Amino acid sequence: MATTPARVELAPGLTISRVLTGLWQVADMERDGGTLDAAAATEAMAEYVRAGLSTFDLLQLHAWSYADPAWLDCLFALQDLKDEGLIRHLGLTNFDTDHLRVVLASGIDVASNQVSYSLLDSRARGDMAELCAHHGVGILAFGTVAGGFLTERWLDRPEPAMEDLDTWPQMKYKRFIDAAGGWDAFQSVLRAVDRCARRLGVSLANVACRAILERPAVAGVIIGARLGERRHMEDNLRLFDFELDEESVADLEEALAGLRPIPGDCGDEYRHPPFLTAAGDLSHHFGDFPAPYAVEEGPDGRTRCLSGTVWEDLAGFSRAVRKARRILVSGTTATHGTRAVGGADAAAQAHFCIDKIEGALQSLGGRLEDVVRTRVYIHREEDWEAVSRAHGRRFGHIRPANTLVRVGLIGEGYLVEMEAEAVVD
Repeated sequence: MATTPARVELAPGLTISRVLTGLWQVADMERDGGTLDAAAATEAMAEYVRAGLSTFDLLQLHAWSYADPAWLDCLFALQDLKDEGLIRHLGLTNFDTDHLRVVLASGIDVASNQVSYSLLDSRARGDMAELCAHHGVGILAFGTVAGGFLTERWLDRPEPAMEDLDTWPQMKYKRFIDAAGGWDAFQSVLRAVDRCARRLGVSLANVACRAILERPAVAGVIIGARLGERRHMEDNLRLFDFELDEESVADLEEALAGLRPIPGDCGDEYRHPPFLTAAGDLSHHFGDFPAPYAVEEGPDGRTRCLSGTVWEDLAGFSRAVRKARRILVSGTTATHGTRAVGGADAAAQAHFCIDKIEGALQSLGGRLEDVVRTRVYIHREEDWEAVSRAHGRRFGHIRPANTLVRVGLIGEGYLVEMEAEAVVD
């Protein structure tokens, strides 16, 4: 058994164990009104600390909707507190690649992004890993054992019915299994994990976790604990006694090729259907969203949306106007209040412009999917591809009519401006 778990410097002055102890299951243990014994839970955590597993996933910022810029207000406020020395480090959870890019380009200093990342869910393996590696952001991977499904317990077992699963993690990750191709595809992966485990003399959970731990930009894997009920401390420590050999890597990759990709980007299971949550929807989390921006009634049956930038009052225009089924969105730059968002990154600016457009549409009863026309204006010709790719990532499933032109944009630092037209069905 390894006596000292491997550690990594997540940020200057912040060193963590590469195996973090997850605490979501504490909420599951209390969901029927029960309460954990605080003293017993503390002692259970102390056992992990004594073993060198001294890092627990605690509090990171999660954003439910990027169309409402309140999430960015929160991060700017937290960055101010960090600059004042009141907060040492900032961590995110479930941020997608595009909005992590917005955060970093806007000068917000982020140490980590905690996202679902497992043999069943490789969304973080591409663009997210590349962005994090480039900026020194550590990926903290949760769901690496898929709520216990990637263990011996489920090898060659019949598929369970959803109503027979009794914990939130099991309910959640059964939905991941379904989205990745179903029980038979999952069993093929689990058999490959079993072959590797037998070859290396370790557990299936060890193989599942080590496979993610060895991937680029991953600072640590999060393994949940039911404090005072079940622990896997000794097994977790074995993660530091071996590495995957070439044969094991090849075996796993061949099996993973039979899975369907989990849809969307990191965190999209909380923002877009299919909702891969314990409940299969967002009912455990909240009800309706408020309108992102202020709305007021205008003349002739018009409804106006105001985003609060200085330009709207100065030039006398609305962010968007709705009349009947049509919504027209004004030329939109990466401005939020008095702040410029996205720094010198044209793609980051483009994503925030689209967020504002989406927020305006939602405020007037529309959706991004209602957009039938976009016009994009760029300041520098060399930004055309980055901005076009950003447009493609957000509108690729909608495919509105589009025009892209290079112009001299007014305003210091603005690299892109967008406008949109929508018809609400």
